[in-house]
Amino acid sequence: MTVKPGPINCGGGDRIRNIVIVGGGTAGWMAAAAFAEVLPRGTTSIRLLESDEIGRVGVGEATIPPICTFNAMLRIDENEFLRKTQGSFKLAIQLVDWTRIGHSYFHPFGEFGLDIEGVQFHQLWRKLNLAHEVPGIEEYCVPAMAARFGKFAPPSSDPASVASRLRYAYHFDAALYADFLRDYAEARGVVRSEGRIVDVVLRGGDGFVEAVMLAGGERIAGDLFIDCSGFRGVIIEQALGTGYEDWSHWLPNDRAVATQCEGGEFTPYTRATARPAGWQWRIPLQHRVGSGYVFSSRYLSDDEATATLLANLDGPPLLEPRILKFTGGRRKTFWKRNCVALGLASGFMEPLESTSIHLIQVGITRLLALFPDRNFRPAEIDQYNRFMTGQFERIRDFLVLHFKATERNDSAYWDYCRTMDVPDSLRHKMELFRGQGRVFRYDDELFAEANWIAVMLGQNILPDSYDTLADRLDEAAVKRYLEHIRMTIRKTVDAMPTHREYIRRHCLADPPPATASLGTR
Repeated sequence: MTVKPGPINCGGGDRIRNIVIVGGGTAGWMAAAAFAEVLPRGTTSIRLLESDEIGRVGVGEATIPPICTFNAMLRIDENEFLRKTQGSFKLAIQLVDWTRIGHSYFHPFGEFGLDIEGVQFHQLWRKLNLAHEVPGIEEYCVPAMAARFGKFAPPSSDPASVASRLRYAYHFDAALYADFLRDYAEARGVVRSEGRIVDVVLRGGDGFVEAVMLAGGERIAGDLFIDCSGFRGVIIEQALGTGYEDWSHWLPNDRAVATQCEGGEFTPYTRATARPAGWQWRIPLQHRVGSGYVFSSRYLSDDEATATLLANLDGPPLLEPRILKFTGGRRKTFWKRNCVALGLASGFMEPLESTSIHLIQVGITRLLALFPDRNFRPAEIDQYNRFMTGQFERIRDFLVLHFKATERNDSAYWDYCRTMDVPDSLRHKMELFRGQGRVFRYDDELFAEANWIAVMLGQNILPDSYDTLADRLDEAAVKRYLEHIRMTIRKTVDAMPTHREYIRRHCLADPPPATASLGTR
């Protein structure tokens, strides 16, 4: 790191004229595409630095519904995007053996039933469930039932239809998505430079980033730097020393072994299967299945994890398994001076709920909402950091819930998870739900009430009682209403095409390229 004296020449006006994105991959090219689309043309140059010498981790082959909003912001045609990324649809996550061995449930992207006269649906369901008079709550959710039967169709535009309540996300090849966004960004003026950063030049006096130096000797100056350099955090950590908040006490997994395999069931959902020292993901794309074992090195060796993964694939592996190491947590500061960290440079959490790309997305959109000039006002930076801290902490709590709320006692790993202390914010939510099924969200929290309800009930956290407001409704009428909803959803799902058939009709990809990513979730 070099400290160089002297001010940046502001020229005419204080606007940001040069953005330098350090690192490509999903985070870098998402940022480049968004800036190219949203920022006024001709006022700001965008340059992305990427080195072919540094491999991509490829995080993010499974996503959650907000990705649809991001693609819509870029005016991306969905069918073209899916064809070019070997993509498929995701309606839910199926969690197998999490509550106990032999048990499974869906965490779907959609709400359960419909509220009646101000009484929440899950409260009505729980009242009848206590008397063993209704089936499982998944039968009252369109995406859950479509996932169960391998069906897919887009949401209905008719708000009166139960199909209007369907939400979905995608599975895609992470490297192909980055390439797709690269084409998009370069067509809108983004310039990519090949090169490995060997030094970061800081301005004397205030320590702002003035430039980065490439291995070949080129000096690249900028006003705003976006650090997408992965776990290394070339600017945000190595140069600016922001520090890292370690959450491995609550998120004990610190490694993943990943590969890809042939064939398998073409499900419109991700599967996460709990193993003795972690869990295994299964992500179906059009041309292959991505799979990996996320585990704790305290309880399992790399070789044991690799053997377990290879023994539980759908078909022959297409790549040699690769070990990825990480520490669950976040940077203590996401935006420092004139540098903003995105993607793995900002932090990384347990990939169970496919939140990696969402955190990139929300970081980009919040930065655009608070887009600075070269004064870099502290109030704007503080607001961004407070918001991103809240996002990470609320997602952390939701992830920890999956590990804490288990009945498994078949391994030292699950004994630790079941008995570990959890953040006070999560403990409060669990206690609140155990009473009368109450769920309250924090401001700007990613996961909605339906998400918390799905996982709480799925992991056998059953409320002792229910909202007493449910007693003011006629019980016989409520029973008839619930059965009507259940049958309407079943007929709607029966009428849908299969996932494979919908893909074949609308967005079937060309044969895969010779190389592919090794993505995680």
